[in-house]
Amino acid sequence: MKKLRFLMPIWFLVIASAFSVIVMLLWNWLMPNIFGFTAINFWQALGLFALTRVLFGNFGFLDKAKRMHKMHHDEKANSMLQKWTKMSDEQRKEFIERRRKFGFGHPHPFCDVKEYDEERGTEDN
Repeated sequence: MKKLRFLMPIWFLVIASAFSVIVMLLWNWLMPNIFGFTAINFWQALGLFALTRVLFGNFGFLDKAKRMHKMHHDEKANSMLQKWTKMSDEQRKEFIERRRKFGFGHPHPFCDVKEYDEERGTEDN
C-alpha cells in the first residue's frame, strides 16, 4: 500500500478532471437552454466544481471531528444494544415505561404524560 502512495495525487487529478468534465457538459447542456447563460470551458467548470465543494462540502473526506463523532455514536449504540440483550423482559418493560413517562429522563415540556394501562388497553391522564 505504501508503494502506491505516490499515485494518490494522480488519482485526485483524474477524479477532479472527470467531475469537471461532467460539470462542464451538464452546464453547457442545461444552462444556456434554460436560463440563457453562456457555455463554459473546462477550466471554468473546474473552478465552479471547486467553488461548490468549498461552499457546500469538504471534497468528500470526513474530517477528524466527524469521524470521532461517528465512532463514538457507534460505540454508544453498540453498548446500548449489549445492555438491551442482557435485560430480562421485566427490565425491558420497566425501561420502556420510564422512557415513555419521562422522555429520555426529563419531563416532557409540551404535553401531559399519559400512562398506558396494558391490561385494559386505555390511556389514563
